[in-house]
Amino acid sequence: MTDDILAQIDEQVKKHPILIYMKGTPSFPMCGFSAATIQVFDSLGVPYETVDVLENPAIREGIKRYSNWPTIPQVYINGEFIGGCDIIREMHAKGELEPLVRAALNR
Repeated sequence: MTDDILAQIDEQVKKHPILIYMKGTPSFPMCGFSAATIQVFDSLGVPYETVDVLENPAIREGIKRYSNWPTIPQVYINGEFIGGCDIIREMHAKGELEPLVRAALNR
């Protein structure tokens, strides 16, 4: 894996207020965890960007190295790694996710 991939990931993460690295696309998620994560963000009715890691094996492996987190999906808000599916669902259930998302979109 090259530093170019990590630089590309860093640029993507910093460019978008809400970015989800997932398997598949929002309209056609390719795993249940990705689908559940998209469902949470869709329920909030907020714009977000996604990267389909299945389209680029280098990104798929690079994102794990970038975050030091072994699984996908991965959610970034305001350039900060928040977590995967379970963390996102837990934060949403506790009412912690929406204020974080709204703040990111109002910067």
